[in-house]
Amino acid sequence: MSKMAEMHETIEELKSAAASINAVADWLYQQFSGDNNSTPEPTKAPVKKETKPQLKLEDVRAVLAEKSRAGHTAEIRALLKKYGAAKLSEIDPANYEALLQDAEVIGDDS
Repeated sequence: MSKMAEMHETIEELKSAAASINAVADWLYQQFSGDNNSTPEPTKAPVKKETKPQLKLEDVRAVLAEKSRAGHTAEIRALLKKYGAAKLSEIDPANYEALLQDAEVIGDDS
């Protein structure tokens, strides 16, 4: 995991912890404020979304290089052309996942 991804994850965890602390503080305030006419419900902390790690050029390059070494260079070139590029560095990072899915089936004759 890259340093930036670790930092992002840490920041999200801190935000979640802060929201939980605020919810508890609100609940305690309501409990001890003397206004017991209503039953206050503590505010809920936001649920942390699980995110997939972003694919990097190096990750895609490793898979495509392995397929190429296995004798599938022509198929790799055809895939790159399918995504509008002559070389991997010209591929839009938004297409990395789809490109990898297409590449995974290359050489699978089963």
